[in-house]
Amino acid sequence: MELLLLSNSRSPGQPMFAHAVEALVEFVAGRRVTFLPYALADHAEYVQTVTEALGRYEIDVTGLHTSADRVADVRGAQVLFLGGGNTFRLLRALRSLGLVEPIRDAVLAGAGYMGASAGTNMACPTLRTTNDMPIVEPESFRALGLIPFQINPHYLDPNPASTHMGETREERLVQFLEENDVPVLGLREGSWLHLAGDGKANLGGPHSARLFERGHDPVELPAGADLSSLLASQPHFDAP
Repeated sequence: MELLLLSNSRSPGQPMFAHAVEALVEFVAGRRVTFLPYALADHAEYVQTVTEALGRYEIDVTGLHTSADRVADVRGAQVLFLGGGNTFRLLRALRSLGLVEPIRDAVLAGAGYMGASAGTNMACPTLRTTNDMPIVEPESFRALGLIPFQINPHYLDPNPASTHMGETREERLVQFLEENDVPVLGLREGSWLHLAGDGKANLGGPHSARLFERGHDPVELPAGADLSSLLASQPHFDAP
């Protein structure tokens, strides 16, 4: 499998995807991108935005939303890209359109998979480590399961100076591990996970990531770290 999982699609002061353009262009490698815009409400506008952003790097994009046969187009895609937005809305759409199994089958058969934020959550076994509000209710929290561990995109470190009284991101992930036994990779803004066809997984971008595992203190993983060992995870979840 080939996966490129971005924590975010925009970084402050930069055009969309500019922070990861070298990795993105190398990953696409001249292939056509099929974009699934279902994490936002306005599919046409979202496709136009992504088409223009990737067009700067001579990457061709087709929006799946206008397809006459979505399943066939997913199965025949060269690169599938699931963008950011609301994770619950994205998963409900994938399930209602019957796309979960076709996406998984296409990726296992050799199509590239790119995700950003919500699209990165979709590559995990479930959406349970999303940061989003459940504005809609999917029939299940089970996602694509392309990787055997969870990711928390947009991971934020605790701010000692903050007056916010809610849980920190770290506290929320520790609570997740109280109910589920599966590693969680906290991807900071500007970072990504690259899973190559040879089964190697590496942390991309300039920042470290934070790994959470049940029964262990969180661990900092340096930029460029080899994360291949996470692919051998055996996740155990509370019943969906």
